[in-house]
Amino acid sequence: MYYVIMKDNFMSGWGRAEGATNLYEVECDTLDQADMIERNAEDRSDMSNIKVKRNETREYNGVVISRVHFDDLGGIWKK
Repeated sequence: MYYVIMKDNFMSGWGRAEGATNLYEVECDTLDQADMIERNAEDRSDMSNIKVKRNETREYNGVVISRVHFDDLGGIWKK
């Protein structure tokens, strides 16, 4: 498994992440999938600090993580 983690600048600071940073993590089955997500995230102004990792990220104080699997994404993420 590969995980693409990024700061979601749009969702940080409100909703479930009120007063916190919202990280968006995409679980990928292959490195090719992770590379595709990383490439497309770099084109989005609402995402920053994009990294591909081998381990999922744990929540910690001041950070909320929104997780999704590659298969559940569409549109802009898979172009």
